Amino acid sequence: MTAEAPMEEHLVTTMKVQRAMRDLTQAELAELAGVTRKSINAIEMGHMVPSTVMALKLARALNVTVETLFRLESTAE
Repeated sequence: MTAEAPMEEHLVTTMKVQRAMRDLTQAELAELAGVTRKSINAIEMGHMVPSTVMALKLARALNVTVETLFRLESTAE
């Protein structure tokens, strides 16, 4: 009997697509959400996972739900 390896999960974001649909730059979205442009870039590149508060601010700035912006996907090892 072998134990199954745990599934890894990673965050997937549609923020760049949502931002582009609204013709916003990273700087403009950052200003609307009250965060830094550097944070926007890091999230879009997958280098940073936003806090709950930041995710809520970003969703509100883009007028979408948090679930529209972010979801977890499982990856098999």
